[in-house]
Amino acid sequence: MVARLAFMAALAARRRSAAEAFVRETVSHKVSLLATDQSRVYDGLTDYPHGTVDHAARQYVVGAIHTNTIEGFWSIFKRGVVGSFHKVSAKYMPLYVAEFQFRYNNRENADIFGTAIAGC
Repeated sequence: MVARLAFMAALAARRRSAAEAFVRETVSHKVSLLATDQSRVYDGLTDYPHGTVDHAARQYVVGAIHTNTIEGFWSIFKRGVVGSFHKVSAKYMPLYVAEFQFRYNNRENADIFGTAIAGC
C-alpha cells in the first residue's frame, strides 16, 4: 500500500513565488501527476506533469485530475478551527496547520497519542 501523506504550510502570501517554492520543496519530480485548480500561482510549474480542473466552469474532476483530497483536508482544518479554537492568529497559523497535518496523516493510526508523544 502506498502511503498518502499530506504536506501543508501556512504561506505568508498567496503569490506565485511562494506557492512554487513550496511545491518544489515538497513534491518530487518523479510524481506522476500534480493536480491543481486553475489558480495562476501554479503556471510556472511546467517541469511537472500538471493537470488542472476549472472550478469556475463547474469542472471538478477530469479523469484522474481533481482537488477533492486537499479540499477535504482544508474543510477538516476549518471545522477544527471553528470547533476547537474558535479563533486563530496569523502568528501561530503554522502550528495550527502542523497539528492538523499530523492528525490527517495519522487518521488511521490506532495509537495516534503514542505517536504524538514519542518525540517527547
